[in-house]
Amino acid sequence: MRRSSLLVLAAAALLACLPATASAQPLPVDYNFFAGIPPELTNPGGSLPGSNNPACVPSAQHPDPVVLLHGTGGGSQTNWGVYAPLLANEGYCVFSLTYGAYALPWPISAIGGMAPIEQSAAQVSAFVDSVLARTGAARVDLIAHSQGNIVGNYYIKRLGGADKVGKLVGIAPPWLGTNAFGAGDIAQFSRALGAGPAFDAVSSSLCRACGQMFTGSPFMTALNADGVYDPRVTYTNIVSAIDELVVPHTSGLVPGPTATSIVVQDGCAQDYSEHLAIAGSPRAAGYALNALDPARQAPVPCEFVPPFTG
Repeated sequence: MRRSSLLVLAAAALLACLPATASAQPLPVDYNFFAGIPPELTNPGGSLPGSNNPACVPSAQHPDPVVLLHGTGGGSQTNWGVYAPLLANEGYCVFSLTYGAYALPWPISAIGGMAPIEQSAAQVSAFVDSVLARTGAARVDLIAHSQGNIVGNYYIKRLGGADKVGKLVGIAPPWLGTNAFGAGDIAQFSRALGAGPAFDAVSSSLCRACGQMFTGSPFMTALNADGVYDPRVTYTNIVSAIDELVVPHTSGLVPGPTATSIVVQDGCAQDYSEHLAIAGSPRAAGYALNALDPARQAPVPCEFVPPFTG
C-alpha cells in the first residue's frame, strides 16, 4: 500500500475518534438583550441551546461550569440569549435557572427575581449543588446580571458558596444598592419619619427583592457589613456609565483586592449600552470571556451598541 494511502487512512481513523461536538456547527449568537425571548415563547420553561446539557463534561481547558444568574424580571432563557450559546461555543458547560418566580402558571413562572433575595439565593445554592453533582466539577463560575449579582453574592457570603465558586463576573452589579429614580432617598426619608415599613410594603408589593436593593436598605447594609467581596472569590465588574437602573453606576465599581472593574464606555464612546443592553453588548461579552479565562485575553471589540437592545 502506498504511503499516501496509509496517511489518508490514518487521518480518517483520527477523525473518527474525535468527539462529535468537535465538528458541530457553532450555535448562532445574536447580540441582542432580547434574544432569549423567542426561545421562551416557543419552548416555555425550557433551556436555551447550549445550556443545561445533562451530558456536558467540563473540559481540561474549562473545568469550571458556568452558572448564569438573571436580573429582576429575567429568567433562565429570557436574560441569556447571548451568553448561553456564546459560552457553549467557547467550550464551557453552561447552566441557568429561573429563581424567585411566583409559583403560578407560565408566563408568570418565567418572570424571576421577584422573591426575597434570601429565598432566591437558597434556590441558587441548591442548583449549584446539582450542577457540581452532575458534572463532577469542584466549583463553578458565576456570570450575573443586575439583581443576580446580589443573589450570587448572598449565596457566596451567607450560604457557603465561597467554597464552591471560583469567579463571579458581574454585569451591571449594584453592590452598594441603587438610588434609581430617587427610590433609595425616598426609602431612607420614609424610615427617618417612621414610615419605613409602610414604604417597604408598597414598594415590594410585587417585587420583594426590589426594595432590598435600594441604597441604604437594611438588607444591603447587613450584606455589606463585612465588606462587599468575599476574599476567596475573584470578582470582575462590567459596568455602564449610562446605567439608568444602577444609580450611581459607581455602585458597581467598589474597589477590592480580588476585584477588577471595567466601564464599557472607557475607550469606546460608541457603546451606548445601558442597564439592559450591557447584557447584549459584544464588548461586555468579550470582557466576560476574558474574565472567565485569564489566559485568553483576546481583543475586546469596540463598535456601535444601541441602548436597550445591545
